[in-house]
Amino acid sequence: MTPVRVVIGLCLIAPFVAMLWVGSYAKTDPTFIGIPFFYWYQMAWVLISTALTMIAFKLWQRDQRARRGGER
Repeated sequence: MTPVRVVIGLCLIAPFVAMLWVGSYAKTDPTFIGIPFFYWYQMAWVLISTALTMIAFKLWQRDQRARRGGER
């Protein structure tokens, strides 16, 4: 397993760990524009997950191009 693939795996597993560890965000404070922490934390992870998935996809594409280039 290459270091790039480890980074890809971490990018994809991080949102699951963050959402499954409910005890870390099961609270109301701090609020953000009147929204309890419990809700805005989850909504923030929607954006973070999107960014991490995009990074993982781009890294995967780059890794595949490098592997194809090395086989020729």
